[in-house]
Amino acid sequence: MRILFAEDDHKLGKLTTHLLKAQTPFQIEWCTNGREALELASHTNFDLIILDWMLPEVSGLNICKKLRGDGFKGPILMLTAKDSINHRVEGLEAGADDYLIKPFNFSELIARIKVLNRRNFAPLQEEVMTLEDLTYNRTSYSLNRGDHQIVLTQREFQLFDLLVKNRGIVLTREVIFERVWGNDSEVTSNTVDAYVKNLRKKIDLPNQQTYIKSIRGVGYTIEK
Repeated sequence: MRILFAEDDHKLGKLTTHLLKAQTPFQIEWCTNGREALELASHTNFDLIILDWMLPEVSGLNICKKLRGDGFKGPILMLTAKDSINHRVEGLEAGADDYLIKPFNFSELIARIKVLNRRNFAPLQEEVMTLEDLTYNRTSYSLNRGDHQIVLTQREFQLFDLLVKNRGIVLTREVIFERVWGNDSEVTSNTVDAYVKNLRKKIDLPNQQTYIKSIRGVGYTIEK
């Protein structure tokens, strides 16, 4: 389970991230402002998003509204010191699935995450996309070129999906590394080159132009 955690209180954010990583199998991506949270949410497939209401730059409430407007279907948990009924209603009407008042008990946070995760296992509508003669299903992590099925690892699929969603944009190795592996990963940025090489072997045909373009000294892109 991959979680985006947006909290600008560095002490609380660092402690919560540490405890979640130490006591659960969840993958946690922590950021400290609303603009970064929106960018991460738009480029990475998160299973659950935890938003502090009072984030700098873009509030958690506005992030929630924007994500729902853009079609994000996953659960959103709102953290806030605002404990009035009106504020709770406002958060829920903005698209939040649950609401946790600060200060909170860590065990309650884990319990609420697990409940939201169980809800998230409802059957999903398959999301099928095409790129020329490639057809891929973002729900089942499957990829076909014509009638030929291509088997990708989860990381390879995440990398391919990231590049397709950003067609026409050159993504640096650092950005790809951060979005697919996360800043806390122990692998190096050279891993990006190795995964792109493997992807090309699987999806490209001999003597034909490659889908994934290399921008020397910068990174990679898939052209529009």
